[in-house]
Amino acid sequence: MARVLLVDDEPNLRRILGTILRPEGYEVSEAESAAEARRAFAAGTWDVIVLDQKLPDGDGTTLLAEMRAADPVVPILLLTAFATVELAVSAMRAGAFDVIAKPFVPEAVLAAIGRAAERTEILRENDRLKRQLRDLSGRGEFVGGSEPMTRVRELVARVGPTDATVLITGETGTGKELVAHALHRASPRANAPFLAVNCAGFTETLLESELFGHERGAFTGADRARQGVFEAAHRGTLLLDEAAEMSPSLQAKLLRVLVDGRVTRVGATASRTVDVRIVAATYRDLLQGVHDGTFREDLYYRLAVIPISLPPLRDLREDIPLLIAHLLEAVTRDLRLPPRSISPEAVATLQAYDFPGNVRELRNLLERAAILARGPRIEVRDLPPLTPSAAVSGPDGDLRAQLEHLERTLVARALADTGGVQAEAARRLGLSRSHLAYRLKRLGLD
Repeated sequence: MARVLLVDDEPNLRRILGTILRPEGYEVSEAESAAEARRAFAAGTWDVIVLDQKLPDGDGTTLLAEMRAADPVVPILLLTAFATVELAVSAMRAGAFDVIAKPFVPEAVLAAIGRAAERTEILRENDRLKRQLRDLSGRGEFVGGSEPMTRVRELVARVGPTDATVLITGETGTGKELVAHALHRASPRANAPFLAVNCAGFTETLLESELFGHERGAFTGADRARQGVFEAAHRGTLLLDEAAEMSPSLQAKLLRVLVDGRVTRVGATASRTVDVRIVAATYRDLLQGVHDGTFREDLYYRLAVIPISLPPLRDLREDIPLLIAHLLEAVTRDLRLPPRSISPEAVATLQAYDFPGNVRELRNLLERAAILARGPRIEVRDLPPLTPSAAVSGPDGDLRAQLEHLERTLVARALADTGGVQAEAARRLGLSRSHLAYRLKRLGLD
């Protein structure tokens, strides 16, 4: 939703502009003086600013130049009752996106604000993508020469330039959102929005509003119309993360969008056409959900046109040293720490660990080690206690220790997969809630 700041000392003009903009989905804030405008500008991030040239406590052109110096991206439209060529030239030199003469035609102002908001969206999306590309070179989740990672990269390269719907599966922390971003960057939609929604983070009612939008008065608290992410991602890509958590009724509505490309806001009767590429992601087995009756079969086949399965880090042990090098460089840069190296013994310790939290857990471990390291090189002593995988340590160890390691791995993985919700983790493990609490205490797991 584009945010618009209206700066004008005439209440009627602000009311008219607000009446025009809010039904179109804009979030509108108002200021009646230069001082109030400065406070609002400093307190928020704006997509468009509409600024009057004459204010009771200052000159709009001067304020325009201040705002442009502080934020070169946000477009500013200058309103004036004394439109002249000299003023227009002066305003454009100061950085105005457009100059609008009073009295104005509402449709013309709406069109100008629409162009300005679209420009802001493109510039900020490009900036975000550039930052992501810089991060990608340092974060390294896509790094590795193993056969599984090579297959993933090749699949992304082949599927990205198409509009095919993609279903990404994999454990928590394997980089599902990273793959979705890579698909978007490789597509003709790269300059359009990329939006992501965590379907597990909303109640059913709120998720419907988040996806499809709502009209004013559609439910309690809906004091203005709001577009959903399908509309906001028009001509771009939409990631439906944790897609398995959608209710049956929302699954049916999503299926309709995939079939006819039209969305209906909550509380509306008319539908709107959208052009969005869908990428779904989940750690659950959706095909098993089809068999269990918790996920629609027709929706599954609509989403899984191209399935991409991400391997867990424990299956990529040969890639771990290279991942460590890339992640460590990113960690020290992000935390503003001196450069850190890592000893071969510490690398071997990490390589022998199962990583139930996958790449995300590896990065967290490296962040901790980089902060707590007693010197420029990370040693084994700087890592938290890590139990080696039984598959790596071999069968010659103590049976009781190996069984405890297996138990610890299963419990930790269940907690990771359920986001730390112990009741759900206990259900998956076939334990009572109190029995799981006892095992957590005995194993020293939080």
